[in-house]
Formats: sequence, C-alpha cells, structure tokens
Amino acid sequence: MKKLVAYITSGYPEKSFSIDLALALGENGVDTLELGVPFSDPVADGPLIEKANHKALELGFKFKDLLEISQAVAPKVDTLWMGYFNSFYQQNMEKLIPLARQIGVNGLIIPDVPHEEALLYKDLFQANNMANISFVAPTDSEQRIEQVVSEAQKFIYMVAYTGITGSGKAEDLQPFLASIKKYTQTPVYVGFGVNAKTAKEKVAGADGVIVGSAFIDILLKDNLNYSQKIKECSSLAQIIKNEINP
Repeated sequence: MKKLVAYITSGYPEKSFSIDLALALGENGVDTLELGVPFSDPVADGPLIEKANHKALELGFKFKDLLEISQAVAPKVDTLWMGYFNSFYQQNMEKLIPLARQIGVNGLIIPDVPHEEALLYKDLFQANNMANISFVAPTDSEQRIEQVVSEAQKFIYMVAYTGITGSGKAEDLQPFLASIKKYTQTPVYVGFGVNAKTAKEKVAGADGVIVGSAFIDILLKDNLNYSQKIKECSSLAQIIKNEINP
C-alpha cells in the first residue's frame, strides 16, 4: 500500500488543536506526520505554509510547544519534525536528537541543509536510530542522485519539480523516478504540489506522497471552527489515501 505523509504547522492555531488534528489524521489514512516547526523565512515552502508559519510565530509559538505536541502524538502516529536548520541548531543538536528519540520522534526533515552538511550529523542520527530524510530534485545529476540516495533512511523526499511547495505543476516524473530507484531500495515519496486532484498522477511509480499546502489551506480558513477544520482535513486525508491506492 502506498503511503501518505501529511504536514501540519505545529502550534497553529494553537497547541491543543495541533494535537487533536494530528491524532485525527493518524486515524484517517495518514501514515506519517510531519510536524512543521514555524520559522520566519521558510524558503522551500509556498505562500500558504509561509503564512501559517508567520501566524504561529505571531501567536507565540515556542520550541517547547513542539516538544509537548510530539509527546502527545508520537506514541500514536509515526512522527517526523520538519523545519529549517537554525530552529534545530539553536537547541543544540547533540542534546536535541536524543531528546527527540526519547519522545518517540523518528526523524527530521531539514530542507535547507545540503547532503554534504547533513553528513556531519550522520553518526548522531545513527546512534539514536533517527532518520535524516534525504532530498533529491530534478536538477540533480545522476552522480549526485546516487550519492544522496545510497544511504537514505526511512524514505527519500522526491521534489516533484524545481520551486516551492503548494503548486500543482505537472511534469513527467518517470525518468526522474527511474534514476532514483536505480540506486536504492529505500521508498521514494513525492512531495511538492500534491493534492486531491494531483495525487493519483504524482504517485505513479513512487511509494507514497507528501501533502502539506492542501491541509494548511484548510487550517487558514477563517470561516471554519476547529472541529470543522479537523473534519475537512480528515476527509482530505481519506480522499488522497484512496486516490493513491485505487
């Protein structure tokens, strides 16, 4: 069965809501949850996620909120932290990674750290049985793809196109997928531009999809109350899971 990874912005609109939403998503088809760490300049994310990041920070998000959300969620849903390196570096990586593992977090997704720099923390992640998710993009050479994916853990984040998250841009991903799978048995998940309309097309030949902006779009709707937002997100998760597993 192909997997669904869902991204949500931690602490938006508030901590208890994030916990309730995360648990609901886990009950409605989401296999892995990305808890996003709000950051002032999320360079790899589109306008919706950027807006949610800024709103969470304006509402007073602190890193301890991420820890509390994770403590409630990670025992029940496969959980990753997605954030920019500065957010983690400020917490002291040598202390943070063991703490994350203790809470039950299974890995990190850090889009602004190149593969070569990520290798500096390879031993730390391995010692704590944590994954540091690898990214590959259409602009990568065959040689670089082989280098990045050869030791990839948990899954490979395949960027569906060059740009930012949240667009539904269509591309023929098959040659790119083939070049990745030539060098690894690690599952390949497609991210960027995945929603209910594009999921079936994007997942062809891949092992799963990563969906963020489509969920955040619901969270940003001011006309919905908390329970309605959770209901809509749960419904979207079910729809996408069914689309990728016809």
